[in-house]
Amino acid sequence: MNEILEKKSLAQGITLIKIKNELIARKALPGQFVVIRLKEESERIPLTLQDYDPQRGIINIVFQIVGKSTKELDLLKEGDTIMDVVGPLGKPTEIEKFGTVVCIGGGVGTPEIYPVARGLRESGNYVVSIIGARSRDLLIMEEEMKAVSDELHVTTDDGSYGRKGFVTDALKELIDKGKKIDRVFAVGPVVMMRAVSETTRPYKIKTLVSLNPIMLDGTGMCGVCRVEVGGETKFACVDGPEFDGHLVNYDLLLKRLNTYLKQEKESMELFERSCKGGCHG
Repeated sequence: MNEILEKKSLAQGITLIKIKNELIARKALPGQFVVIRLKEESERIPLTLQDYDPQRGIINIVFQIVGKSTKELDLLKEGDTIMDVVGPLGKPTEIEKFGTVVCIGGGVGTPEIYPVARGLRESGNYVVSIIGARSRDLLIMEEEMKAVSDELHVTTDDGSYGRKGFVTDALKELIDKGKKIDRVFAVGPVVMMRAVSETTRPYKIKTLVSLNPIMLDGTGMCGVCRVEVGGETKFACVDGPEFDGHLVNYDLLLKRLNTYLKQEKESMELFERSCKGGCHG
């Protein structure tokens, strides 16, 4: 259980791992996530499922190395095991026939929007996908997104591939051209999801965003993942992770996400010093 069957680098600092876990693979749905813990004293890491294979009992996770815990995860090899993988957690994405939907993935949000786009297309929607990255080297899953979309638009911040600019530029262009959009789903950095929400707000296009607050137990008991939505306190792990993007208090979310930056930096520096001479999973 929880053996890493396959590990692949998708881009610099972005890794895909396939984990053996029959129970989660059998129950997982688009939009859900897992919480993993590498060993007894490790931090819990919430990660959205990129895909799942109920027949083979395999779940896929894509993660970006952003701190000590994801660095430790990246050190594991095929054949290694993860002590705890808890899930599937969170409410699944509401999948039904809306009409024309736009699925937006920014950076490592693209693997997370992939099963959502696939589910929406299988339900008869016309799926327009927009994926973006800072540069071509960091763009991932283009072919997979193309396979589950009726239209695919690619943006890079530096213009090294696709359209130069942000995912919101491509979205605004679609709106300006008069494309009727019934719903937007966005996963990516908080600043991107806020920008997407502000782009659709004047047009009253329902917009769902997948929030990624600090999370601990993933059961709603600890309250760490609280977010403010529509003036009410919600818990992303049980009430989300998807929420109405027009109602999210992004300022508060960003403030909470930055709470432990100093401690995370110190932890990473300490870990890297301890790794001199070689780190092993």
